Amino acid sequence: MKKILTLIISLSLVAVAAGCGTKAAGDSKGAAAPVKTKDTITIAWYPNESGAELKDAREELGKAIAAATGKKVEHKTTTDYIIAIEAIASGGADLAYMGPQGYVEANAKNNKVQPLVVPSGESGTLEDAVYYSWLGVRKGDEAAYKNGNGFAIDKIAGKKFSFVSNSSTSGFKVPSAGIINYFSKQDQYKKLTVDDLLQGGKDKFFSEVLFGGTHQGAAVNLLTGKADVAAFCDTCVANYVEVSSGTANTPGAVYKVKQGAAEPFNTQVGKEFSLISVTPVLNSPLAINTNTVSAEDVKQLKDALTSDAVTKNPKIFLPKDSKDAGVFKQKSGKEKFLPVDDAFFGPVRMLSNN
Repeated sequence: MKKILTLIISLSLVAVAAGCGTKAAGDSKGAAAPVKTKDTITIAWYPNESGAELKDAREELGKAIAAATGKKVEHKTTTDYIIAIEAIASGGADLAYMGPQGYVEANAKNNKVQPLVVPSGESGTLEDAVYYSWLGVRKGDEAAYKNGNGFAIDKIAGKKFSFVSNSSTSGFKVPSAGIINYFSKQDQYKKLTVDDLLQGGKDKFFSEVLFGGTHQGAAVNLLTGKADVAAFCDTCVANYVEVSSGTANTPGAVYKVKQGAAEPFNTQVGKEFSLISVTPVLNSPLAINTNTVSAEDVKQLKDALTSDAVTKNPKIFLPKDSKDAGVFKQKSGKEKFLPVDDAFFGPVRMLSNN
């Protein structure tokens, strides 16, 4: 974990140097007025987890939450990161499964938004509680990015590039900080900033910049040729792709869209992409608005979500060999939800513009 945090902190220092401010944990910006505790718990979901193929997974988690609190559970699916972030910050939602950057943004708007649990790593602890931010290119184009026995990102300059959303940790914040860290060492790009990566053009770093809206959307931008390079994460496309060669989450690995893949990959079956860069990112929290959920319910939720009943529920943590679509998956059989506090996301906060 220390190595991972060191890496993320080193990236964050680049963001700070480029003009990205930091915000201490607990600072509140436009905090929402106290909201009366409700009889219904609403869960907001990012677009990545809002697809029809994940309905059963969402509802199974909702059942566990309903059983723990005795309250009705409603699911708020979204089409934009900002909708989910605003929902949890304003009290329009009580819980939200969101990326680390989205959590930091929601907490900055309302410090009553706090992390409840995060999925552990394969060890069953927080030590390896990470997922991976990828830079991918279409299969057949990877040779241009080879550097000896490995890969380098020098050739991404001037390309058509797709991010996910500027509120995405692994689909924007981490890759953009990594790009600045790498290229700012070159005289030509020593003044490169995050803003320079937001728009493409003849005199810009990228010839064109797209935002997929979801990790799935960014990957499809790549596969359809709209983008030459795309940033997206492993977990959000895991339901749709499989390793066809190489080692998972390693530069040089090739992934192929599975037979029977759901939208938006259903028209891309059999297409392949290669990884040229892989960066670990802190796992995503299930965040809670402590203004709208009582302290008693917060404790009940934490106890329930970290219980063996949830950990061993194959509809919440899908078994490794399951063919079903899910939000949380077992790789080692030790994965589970773990309680975590705001300080865990300090390195990500340093990457934030807020």
